[in-house]
Amino acid sequence: MASPAECGAVVKADAYGLGMAQAAPALARVGCKTFFVATLGEGGALRQLLPDVTIYVFAGLMPGTAEQYRKHDLRPVLNSAEEIREWAVFSAGAEGERLACAVHIDSGMNRLGLSANEVDEVAALRDLWSAFTLSLVMSHLACADEPKHPKSEAQRNVFDRLRARLPTAPASLANSAGILLGRAYTYDLVRPGIALYGGKPCATGKNPFKPAVHLKGRILQVRNAAAGETIGYGATRSLKRASRIAIVSVGYADGFFRSLSNKDGEKGLAVYIAAHAAPILGRVSMDLITVDVSDVPERLARRGEWVELIGPNVPAQELAHYAGTIDYEVLTNLGRRAFRRYIGG
Repeated sequence: MASPAECGAVVKADAYGLGMAQAAPALARVGCKTFFVATLGEGGALRQLLPDVTIYVFAGLMPGTAEQYRKHDLRPVLNSAEEIREWAVFSAGAEGERLACAVHIDSGMNRLGLSANEVDEVAALRDLWSAFTLSLVMSHLACADEPKHPKSEAQRNVFDRLRARLPTAPASLANSAGILLGRAYTYDLVRPGIALYGGKPCATGKNPFKPAVHLKGRILQVRNAAAGETIGYGATRSLKRASRIAIVSVGYADGFFRSLSNKDGEKGLAVYIAAHAAPILGRVSMDLITVDVSDVPERLARRGEWVELIGPNVPAQELAHYAGTIDYEVLTNLGRRAFRRYIGG
């Protein structure tokens, strides 16, 4: 979708909770050469996995960390004039090496990055820039998940204006949602994150990316309950009919948010057993949820069977909707006690 731009990969936060040790080598095997992480520690871990790729660290240069970047062959994303000066001083003393880095321009998000005033401050300091190699100039879009939002075009114009004042270097603006905005946003390098893991980058419309994550929980018990009985902590959900309910071995300790709980009069998330929906009933506990399997064939809803919690029938963004969050948070909060199986690795 981004061709002819290079496609990098964002593998921060343990590859969005899915396992950087498995995801990053898989991405490298299919041709990814440039990776992005959030912290210096993540960069060091990734370097041990992939000795020959380019690795950028979004958090930039904390005081006194330049030697760690050089040692692990990592490239800081410099976010301020102060960081640029520190990197230039360090690089100038690095035995003839012109160490590489990226520079992040704030184009209107007011998060990390050089302000317009800081660009003015450093743009004319040619001796500063000659001390190191500027390998990438980047910015980050605030509203790319809303394709018609005017903020994206405004940021693109600011990015073009400010980067023109810096030494010539490859440019990068598009995250997953930015790629979907079209070729005007892809520049030389794109930085997909959530799209790599099957998440939905845009707030509306269909998800163009295939799901990469299935989460399943096992039925521990199936029981019969009479009309009028209550379910779970707080007795927040009463049964309107005689029901069969299944107790499933997953809870908020596994990243299945407590906010997925529901009470009388509320519609909650439905998980799936084969092709059959099974609505969640009552509160989500630390280790357990209760689901209504009254309409699921008994041969499918029985002790030991698996329940789809995320997958083809329950996209991560649907779970996120009922939890009041986004699929990014769903994936990065998946618990560590679930057995993880990597297909095709």
